[in-house]
Amino acid sequence: MSDISVTEAIVRSGVVAVLRAPTADAFAAIGDVLVEAGITALEVTLTSRGSLEALAGLRRQLPASVAVGAGTVLSLDDAKASVDAGATYLVSPVYVPALDGFEVPVYPGAFTPTEIFNASRSGAQLVKLFPAGTVGPRYLKDLHGPLPGVRIMPTGGIDIADIATWLTAGAAAVGLGSPLIGDAASGGSLAQLAVRARRAADAVAFARS
Repeated sequence: MSDISVTEAIVRSGVVAVLRAPTADAFAAIGDVLVEAGITALEVTLTSRGSLEALAGLRRQLPASVAVGAGTVLSLDDAKASVDAGATYLVSPVYVPALDGFEVPVYPGAFTPTEIFNASRSGAQLVKLFPAGTVGPRYLKDLHGPLPGVRIMPTGGIDIADIATWLTAGAAAVGLGSPLIGDAASGGSLAQLAVRARRAADAVAFARS
């Protein structure tokens, strides 16, 4: 994928599934369930033990149209290791200047209007609003007044029931972690994960209909 096509794949998905757990052992099975339900953007967080191996496995097993990236990328070393494992994009909770102009799209985290503006000026095609749940969709609407050209991906503290509200407020996509993944990474029901994933995909379709 080109940089633009990776970003557009994330926007089309509407939801980025954030895979974070003490261990990444179940990420392969989780990835299959999510993609089958229509969620085609996955973020493997580097804080999960075995994350790079899991990321490489997901890239091999899932269709090439699925955007598989690395999350919680905080350094150039993190970025290089993630790309070596097959990451097609990188996400950080903060803006890391060392990643400007990196070889795959980097979506930095920001919170205040100044941070969001500066992250966008770095060349980021998406800026991660984090932690989004502390402010809500109204904050996003207010940001789009002075910053209409910045594509924002709210993440953190968002529930499945909130997806449509964020998207209609102008979010390019939303990031969901535990409200979507639940206990699936620690032996929980994959069938229930599928139900949650379909609800999330349906919320995206509803918001865009």
